Amino acid sequence: MSAALTPFPSPEEITGEPELLQLGPAGDEPCLRADAARNRARLLDAAARLIAEHGAAAVTMEAVAAAANVGKGTVFRRFGDRTGLLTALLDHSERKFQAAFLTGPPPLGPGAPPVERLRAFGVAMLRRAADELDLQLAAEPDAERRYSVGVRRLHHGHVVLLLRQAVPGADAELLAHTLLGYLNPVLIHHLTRQCAMSQERLEAGWSDLVDRVTSG
Repeated sequence: MSAALTPFPSPEEITGEPELLQLGPAGDEPCLRADAARNRARLLDAAARLIAEHGAAAVTMEAVAAAANVGKGTVFRRFGDRTGLLTALLDHSERKFQAAFLTGPPPLGPGAPPVERLRAFGVAMLRRAADELDLQLAAEPDAERRYSVGVRRLHHGHVVLLLRQAVPGADAELLAHTLLGYLNPVLIHHLTRQCAMSQERLEAGWSDLVDRVTSG
Protein backbone atom coordinates (compact mmCIF):
# COMPACT_ATOMS: atom_id res chain seq x y z
CA MET A 1 0.00 0.00 0.00
CA SER A 2 1.30 3.44 -0.89
CA ALA A 3 2.25 5.78 1.92
CA ALA A 4 -0.14 8.65 2.58
CA LEU A 5 0.83 11.94 1.00
CA THR A 6 1.59 14.92 3.18
CA PRO A 7 -1.09 17.60 2.78
CA PHE A 8 -0.42 20.64 0.63
CA PRO A 9 0.27 23.68 2.84
CA SER A 10 -2.48 26.15 3.55
CA PRO A 11 -2.15 29.77 2.37
CA GLU A 12 -1.07 30.79 5.86
CA GLU A 13 1.80 28.30 5.78
CA ILE A 14 3.27 29.54 2.50
CA THR A 15 5.85 32.21 3.19
CA GLY A 16 8.91 33.51 1.41
CA GLU A 17 9.93 32.98 -2.22
CA PRO A 18 8.24 29.93 -3.80
CA GLU A 19 10.60 27.13 -4.78
CA LEU A 20 10.36 25.87 -8.35
CA LEU A 21 10.05 22.09 -8.60
CA GLN A 22 11.70 19.95 -11.25
CA LEU A 23 10.07 16.95 -12.86
CA GLY A 24 12.96 14.59 -12.20
CA PRO A 25 14.27 13.47 -8.82
CA ALA A 26 16.02 15.96 -6.58
CA GLY A 27 19.66 16.35 -7.45
CA ASP A 28 19.06 15.25 -11.04
CA GLU A 29 20.72 18.38 -12.42
CA PRO A 30 23.72 19.28 -10.25
CA CYS A 31 25.97 22.24 -10.95
CA LEU A 32 27.79 21.33 -14.13
CA ARG A 33 31.14 22.43 -15.53
CA ALA A 34 30.76 24.79 -18.45
CA ASP A 35 31.69 22.11 -21.01
CA ALA A 36 29.32 19.59 -19.43
CA ALA A 37 26.51 22.15 -19.41
CA ARG A 38 27.14 22.88 -23.10
CA ASN A 39 27.06 19.17 -23.93
CA ARG A 40 23.81 18.72 -22.02
CA ALA A 41 22.23 21.67 -23.82
CA ARG A 42 23.45 20.25 -27.14
CA LEU A 43 21.82 16.88 -26.43
CA LEU A 44 18.55 18.48 -25.35
CA ASP A 45 18.54 20.66 -28.46
CA ALA A 46 19.04 17.58 -30.63
CA ALA A 47 16.18 15.78 -28.86
CA ALA A 48 13.90 18.81 -29.23
CA ARG A 49 14.64 18.96 -32.97
CA LEU A 50 13.80 15.25 -33.34
CA ILE A 51 10.46 15.81 -31.61
CA ALA A 52 9.66 18.84 -33.75
CA GLU A 53 10.48 16.99 -36.97
CA HIS A 54 9.35 13.42 -36.24
CA GLY A 55 7.39 13.35 -32.96
CA ALA A 56 8.30 12.02 -29.53
CA ALA A 57 8.39 8.41 -30.77
CA ALA A 58 11.53 9.27 -32.73
CA VAL A 59 13.42 10.21 -29.57
CA THR A 60 15.62 7.26 -28.74
CA MET A 61 19.00 7.42 -27.07
CA GLU A 62 20.60 6.26 -30.32
CA ALA A 63 18.78 8.87 -32.42
CA VAL A 64 19.72 11.70 -30.07
CA ALA A 65 23.35 10.59 -30.07
CA ALA A 66 23.41 10.57 -33.87
CA ALA A 67 21.67 13.96 -34.13
CA ALA A 68 24.13 15.49 -31.66
CA ASN A 69 27.12 13.68 -33.25
CA VAL A 70 28.20 12.02 -30.00
CA GLY A 71 28.50 8.45 -28.79
CA LYS A 72 25.42 6.70 -27.43
CA GLY A 73 27.16 6.21 -24.10
CA THR A 74 27.37 9.99 -23.66
CA VAL A 75 23.57 10.26 -23.78
CA PHE A 76 23.12 7.41 -21.31
CA ARG A 77 25.66 8.89 -18.89
CA ARG A 78 23.95 12.28 -19.00
CA PHE A 79 20.30 11.20 -18.71
CA GLY A 80 20.27 7.56 -17.58
CA ASP A 81 17.51 6.39 -19.91
CA ARG A 82 14.87 7.64 -22.35
CA THR A 83 12.49 8.64 -19.54
CA GLY A 84 15.22 10.74 -17.97
CA LEU A 85 15.84 12.45 -21.29
CA LEU A 86 12.15 13.22 -21.85
CA THR A 87 11.84 14.49 -18.29
CA ALA A 88 14.79 16.82 -18.78
CA LEU A 89 13.18 18.21 -21.92
CA LEU A 90 9.99 19.00 -20.02
CA ASP A 91 11.80 20.49 -17.01
CA HIS A 92 12.73 23.72 -18.81
CA SER A 93 9.18 24.58 -19.88
CA GLU A 94 7.79 23.41 -16.53
CA ARG A 95 10.04 25.75 -14.58
CA LYS A 96 9.09 28.66 -16.83
CA PHE A 97 5.43 27.82 -16.27
CA GLN A 98 5.86 27.60 -12.50
CA ALA A 99 7.68 30.94 -12.40
CA ALA A 100 4.83 32.49 -14.40
CA PHE A 101 1.98 31.36 -12.14
CA LEU A 102 3.85 31.71 -8.84
CA THR A 103 5.62 35.05 -9.30
CA GLY A 104 4.86 36.34 -12.80
CA PRO A 105 2.57 39.17 -13.83
CA PRO A 106 -1.22 38.91 -13.55
CA PRO A 107 -3.59 37.46 -14.49
CA LEU A 108 -1.56 34.22 -14.40
CA GLY A 109 0.62 35.45 -11.56
CA PRO A 110 -0.30 37.17 -8.28
CA GLY A 111 -2.35 40.36 -8.31
CA ALA A 112 -5.47 39.31 -10.19
CA PRO A 113 -8.72 37.99 -8.67
CA PRO A 114 -8.64 34.22 -8.08
CA VAL A 115 -11.18 33.39 -10.81
CA GLU A 116 -9.16 35.33 -13.38
CA ARG A 117 -6.02 33.49 -12.27
CA LEU A 118 -7.80 30.13 -12.61
CA ARG A 119 -8.88 31.02 -16.14
CA ALA A 120 -5.34 32.10 -17.03
CA PHE A 121 -3.79 29.00 -15.45
CA GLY A 122 -5.87 26.63 -17.56
CA VAL A 123 -5.38 28.58 -20.78
CA ALA A 124 -1.61 28.58 -20.20
CA MET A 125 -1.60 24.82 -19.62
CA LEU A 126 -3.70 24.21 -22.75
CA ARG A 127 -1.36 26.33 -24.86
CA ARG A 128 1.67 24.60 -23.40
CA ALA A 129 0.11 21.22 -24.23
CA ALA A 130 -0.51 22.37 -27.79
CA ASP A 131 3.22 23.05 -28.14
CA GLU A 132 4.52 19.84 -26.54
CA LEU A 133 1.67 17.33 -26.42
CA ASP A 134 3.64 14.38 -27.81
CA LEU A 135 6.38 14.99 -25.26
CA GLN A 136 3.91 15.29 -22.39
CA LEU A 137 2.22 12.04 -23.40
CA ALA A 138 5.54 10.20 -23.69
CA ALA A 139 6.58 11.39 -20.22
CA GLU A 140 3.17 10.81 -18.58
CA PRO A 141 3.70 9.03 -15.20
CA ASP A 142 2.10 5.65 -14.59
CA ALA A 143 -1.08 5.38 -12.53
CA GLU A 144 0.82 4.71 -9.29
CA ARG A 145 2.78 7.96 -9.54
CA ARG A 146 0.47 10.21 -11.56
CA TYR A 147 -0.91 12.19 -8.64
CA SER A 148 2.03 11.91 -6.26
CA VAL A 149 4.88 13.49 -8.23
CA GLY A 150 5.86 16.87 -6.85
CA VAL A 151 4.98 18.91 -9.93
CA ARG A 152 1.45 17.46 -10.17
CA ARG A 153 0.93 18.17 -6.48
CA LEU A 154 2.17 21.74 -6.96
CA HIS A 155 -0.35 22.31 -9.77
CA HIS A 156 -3.12 20.79 -7.66
CA GLY A 157 -2.15 22.83 -4.61
CA HIS A 158 -2.12 26.05 -6.61
CA VAL A 159 -5.62 25.41 -7.94
CA VAL A 160 -6.78 24.47 -4.41
CA LEU A 161 -5.55 27.80 -3.04
CA LEU A 162 -7.31 29.78 -5.77
CA LEU A 163 -10.55 27.83 -5.26
CA ARG A 164 -10.42 28.46 -1.50
CA GLN A 165 -10.30 32.16 -2.25
CA ALA A 166 -12.96 32.07 -4.98
CA VAL A 167 -15.49 29.69 -3.36
CA PRO A 168 -14.94 29.56 0.42
CA GLY A 169 -16.56 26.54 2.02
CA ALA A 170 -16.40 24.36 -1.10
CA ASP A 171 -14.43 21.09 -1.16
CA ALA A 172 -11.51 22.74 -2.93
CA GLU A 173 -9.33 19.62 -3.05
CA LEU A 174 -11.91 17.60 -4.98
CA LEU A 175 -12.90 20.51 -7.19
CA ALA A 176 -9.23 21.04 -8.06
CA HIS A 177 -8.97 17.44 -9.27
CA THR A 178 -12.08 17.99 -11.38
CA LEU A 179 -10.63 21.09 -13.00
CA LEU A 180 -7.20 19.56 -13.59
CA GLY A 181 -8.81 16.54 -15.23
CA TYR A 182 -9.81 18.88 -18.06
CA LEU A 183 -6.11 19.72 -18.56
CA ASN A 184 -4.81 16.14 -18.65
CA PRO A 185 -2.62 15.52 -21.74
CA VAL A 186 -4.44 12.27 -22.53
CA LEU A 187 -7.81 14.05 -22.66
CA ILE A 188 -6.34 16.93 -24.66
CA HIS A 189 -4.95 14.40 -27.16
CA HIS A 190 -8.39 12.79 -27.48
CA LEU A 191 -10.23 16.08 -27.92
CA THR A 192 -7.80 17.74 -30.34
CA ARG A 193 -6.56 14.83 -32.43
CA GLN A 194 -9.35 12.29 -32.28
CA CYS A 195 -12.34 14.67 -32.00
CA ALA A 196 -10.74 17.49 -34.02
CA MET A 197 -11.70 20.16 -31.49
CA SER A 198 -9.99 23.51 -31.93
CA GLN A 199 -7.71 25.16 -29.42
CA GLU A 200 -10.16 28.06 -29.22
CA ARG A 201 -13.00 25.71 -28.26
CA LEU A 202 -10.92 24.08 -25.51
CA GLU A 203 -9.92 27.45 -24.06
CA ALA A 204 -13.51 28.71 -24.14
CA GLY A 205 -14.66 25.47 -22.52
CA TRP A 206 -12.10 25.88 -19.75
CA SER A 207 -13.25 29.41 -18.96
CA ASP A 208 -16.87 28.26 -18.97
CA LEU A 209 -16.05 25.39 -16.59
CA VAL A 210 -14.21 27.73 -14.20
CA ASP A 211 -17.10 30.16 -14.22
CA ARG A 212 -19.66 27.39 -13.51
CA VAL A 213 -17.54 25.89 -10.71
CA THR A 214 -17.01 29.27 -9.01
CA SER A 215 -20.36 30.94 -9.66
CA GLY A 216 -22.11 29.43 -6.66
